[in-house]
Amino acid sequence: MNHPYSESYVDEIVETQGRLFERLQDDWPTRDGLAFVKAYMASSTRAALDQGDAYLANLDSAALKEYFVSTESYQAKDGSPMTGFAPNWIGQFYARYQWQYDVKSAELVNAISPEWLVAAYPGLHDLDLAAAVTKVSESLGVKS
Repeated sequence: MNHPYSESYVDEIVETQGRLFERLQDDWPTRDGLAFVKAYMASSTRAALDQGDAYLANLDSAALKEYFVSTESYQAKDGSPMTGFAPNWIGQFYARYQWQYDVKSAELVNAISPEWLVAAYPGLHDLDLAAAVTKVSESLGVKS
């Protein structure tokens, strides 16, 4: 399978995106976490990461959030954050899925909604991340 960028970036992007989604519950406790995930995954920031942008791939989660908010003029919406470890897992899942199947993040978030992942989290989170991605792909057929 062809991947969209070098494997040397994938672990960092996966981990950082997981931390990014997880930190929202602390940074923005009265903001809609699902709305953030949808906006971020559809953004030009995430599209650049889809191609392994070296600058963005090396930012930590705080710097990546600041970059996204400032360059995309993102304004958080009132609502409830995602809580617990699920946001981290969802961030990792999306990043790994995008790399593993070379699906654009904007298409991926529409095909597999964060709401669906929140509901599926209890049954999938104990699997190895790559195995969870494969299982969902086989079940839903979302591939490039």
